[in-house]
Amino acid sequence: MNIIATNRKARHEYHILNKFEAGIVLQGSEVKALREGKANVKEAYIRLCGHELYIVGMHIGDYSNAGYTAHSAVHDRKLLMHRRELSKIKKAIEEKGKTLIPLSLYFKNNRVKVEFGLAQGKKLWDKRKTKMDQDVKRQVDREMKGRIKK
Repeated sequence: MNIIATNRKARHEYHILNKFEAGIVLQGSEVKALREGKANVKEAYIRLCGHELYIVGMHIGDYSNAGYTAHSAVHDRKLLMHRRELSKIKKAIEEKGKTLIPLSLYFKNNRVKVEFGLAQGKKLWDKRKTKMDQDVKRQVDREMKGRIKK
C-alpha cells in the first residue's frame, strides 16, 4: 500500500469503533494530483445520502501539468461500496453520537481507496486519559529497555 494522506487527528478526537474500506470516484487530473501527494483529509467527513456514501470536504490540490482540464479542489466525491456494507453502515449511523470519519487515503493495486471508521466523539476527560495511558506506556517501555541492556 502506498499511503497518500492520513488523518492523525481523528484518533485523538474520536473512538474508532469499526473500520471500512471503499473505492472513490475521481477524475483523471485528481488521480495524478494524488500521485504527487497533494491531498488532505483532515477536515473531511463522510455523509450518507440515500443509498450512497459521499466524502465531503476532502481537498485534492491541482495537478502540476493539468492544462485546461483542471478539477475543483474541494467537492463531494462518491464512495464505492457493496449494498450489504452500506446497509450495515446505515444501521450503525442511526445511533446517536456515531459518525463516519476518513482515516487514510492510499493506493491499493493502482486504485485509490479510502479507509474510514465508524466513530464516536471523545469527551475531554477521555482525551486526557488516553494521553496519560500513552505516557505511562512510554515510561514502562523506557524502563524495560534500560533493564534489557544491563
